Amino acid sequence: MKVLLINNRHFHGGGADVVYFTTGELLESDGHEYVYFSNHSDEAEQYKLESFFAPDIKKFGLLKKTSLYFNNKEAAAALDNLLAKEHFDIAHAHLMWGGMTAAIIPVLHKHGIPIVHTVHDYRMVCPAYTFRNGRGEVCERCKGGRFMQCFKYRCSKGKTLESLIMAMEMFYRNRKWHPAKNLDGIIYVSKFAKDKHEEIDPLFKAAQNTVLYNFTTIGEQYPPVEKDGGYYLYYGRLSYEKGINTLLDAFAVHPELKLKVVGTGPKEEELKQKGYGNVEFLGFKSGQELYDIVRHARFVCVPSEWYENNPMTIVEAYSMGVPVIGARIGGIPEIVDEGKTGFLFESGRVEALEDVIKKSFAVCDERYVEMKKNVVMFAEEHFNSKTYPMKLIRFYEEVIDKYKNRNR
Repeated sequence: MKVLLINNRHFHGGGADVVYFTTGELLESDGHEYVYFSNHSDEAEQYKLESFFAPDIKKFGLLKKTSLYFNNKEAAAALDNLLAKEHFDIAHAHLMWGGMTAAIIPVLHKHGIPIVHTVHDYRMVCPAYTFRNGRGEVCERCKGGRFMQCFKYRCSKGKTLESLIMAMEMFYRNRKWHPAKNLDGIIYVSKFAKDKHEEIDPLFKAAQNTVLYNFTTIGEQYPPVEKDGGYYLYYGRLSYEKGINTLLDAFAVHPELKLKVVGTGPKEEELKQKGYGNVEFLGFKSGQELYDIVRHARFVCVPSEWYENNPMTIVEAYSMGVPVIGARIGGIPEIVDEGKTGFLFESGRVEALEDVIKKSFAVCDERYVEMKKNVVMFAEEHFNSKTYPMKLIRFYEEVIDKYKNRNR
């Protein structure tokens, strides 16, 4: 099978990008062909077919850039050029809204290629994609197509104009290319995400879909260690929806415990100014340096305050034998088995997180060793890179068959 892998950016900027790249590697190892298609950018990693990539939106003027945000005709033309030279059995898009846009879908269909989309966030049902408004509250006011609530509550980082544009883009997209009607298949990475999409917009109930948790190969390269380093770890983006502020305040009550923070983001300086002596900011880390820090952690903390989907942080931590302290929100409770693979707490509640940290510290050595075994077993069952291709290809084949039957 030959697969076209699509993503808004061709560099490792987040969990969705990791899945975009590793899906290609996994398909190749399973005997399939793949080609990447993305946007040009200064950060883009070198690629042999990058000459076919769509132009960098950031290089255009404001009016053109805004127009392409709604309907990226440049990406559609670039894709049409690629498909005139190469044929694919199926296209698989990861991040596409606000970048490639749905303008690429009719181009694929024109060439007889069905498209599946992996849902990494909530951009198909929430204009600001996080279900959080400008006040920092979990918010579902746009349910029923009331997208101007995004503008009213300044849901995009508290910015009025940006929130208005995102609301308008949702109106435009649903009117011209509603995803539930135009995508040929949808891959949800958590059952929570599937249920939430269908609850907010019932049209998604009729869309062909499957639930496939993310996968990782990290545990194969960096296996569990016998002795942890005695510290807790947060690694990821330092932004408001990640709950990092709540995490730091909870550790302030436990000065005897050490927390390491890996990552950068808009809240970095604000968080550092708290001046907690038991919190160490390590900045951006990657590769072996990062994963050595992760696998020596006693617990990885995922204190999210938004509908987290299927966090790669947990997927990777489990594969390296590290239990997790996670917020009871979004898809996290699906993959944190209380007392067996980690502990859960009420999202956004400092006192609840304090209690869980205290509970985790009191875990005896024998029980902790058992928890490390449990998370590895969970990863092997649910996040296994060896079984993932079989499940993915099976869904591809179902989508292709249905697409062919529909277009005969």
